[in-house]
Amino acid sequence: MGSFSIWHWLIVLVIVLLVFGTKKLKNMGSDLGGAVKGFKDGMKDGSAGTAETSAAAQQVTANKATDANTVDVEAKSKS
Repeated sequence: MGSFSIWHWLIVLVIVLLVFGTKKLKNMGSDLGGAVKGFKDGMKDGSAGTAETSAAAQQVTANKATDANTVDVEAKSKS
């Protein structure tokens, strides 16, 4: 009694198709696919950007002034 048979899932699928329609389901699927692709691209760009950021931070640290009034901040560039 814990699992559903194939007939239960087919009835649920038919009801979902009747409620939402095939066009709306297609649009939702393509939007979800685009979001996943954008997330993967962002993760790929993020891992490459950390190496560049750490190299720039090391350069700034090496060129840091010895003045006591100097405030050490890290600026991030817009991409």
